Amino acid sequence: MRLDLHIHTKYSRDSKTDPREIIKVAKRSGLDGIAVTDHDTIKGGVETKKIAGRDLDVIIGAEIMTNKREVIGYFISEEIKSKEFFEVLDEIKSQGGISCIPHPFDYIRITSSIRPTKEILKAVDRIEVLNSRCLLSSFNNAARKAAVENRLGISAGSDAHTVSEIGNAGVIADSIGDLKKKKDLEVFGTRTPFINLVKTKIIKTMSYGR
Repeated sequence: MRLDLHIHTKYSRDSKTDPREIIKVAKRSGLDGIAVTDHDTIKGGVETKKIAGRDLDVIIGAEIMTNKREVIGYFISEEIKSKEFFEVLDEIKSQGGISCIPHPFDYIRITSSIRPTKEILKAVDRIEVLNSRCLLSSFNNAARKAAVENRLGISAGSDAHTVSEIGNAGVIADSIGDLKKKKDLEVFGTRTPFINLVKTKIIKTMSYGR
């Protein structure tokens, strides 16, 4: 299975992508599954899963901004209420979900990327070792190194905010269940063109301006 584990819909303020369009493009891109990880809400994941049908697996998730910056929860069914990092991890776990630090060493995204301490790395389940929106390959390389050194599970995704990015990165697994069982998965993907990052910035600026 080819799985893109980091996708945003119109329920994120920096994306305008409709779930139906995501499903169509994901299938066309040869993906077998996706994780919808909107900012601070599971609404996009719930809607996408509802309309996806049987030929595309959808993991409901959210990318939550905490007091230590962002963390992803996969396989969750309720909105995460807390904003305190370790409480968020507890909420994810209590729902039977798994936690993941996205783009942890991306020092360009200083307002959203966690600086992982030993305490943090010990507490989470996975770390994103390939994020297509990382401008420098060194950011992803540092994440891969941290995963190996701390024996963490890995994740990867396009971090798509536009349809053209869907499928740019992800993991290869035998089943969705591997995300809960296996730590080391095969990763695929490339970096997103800079112009897509500019588009997202414009969308976010216009959204907050309304």
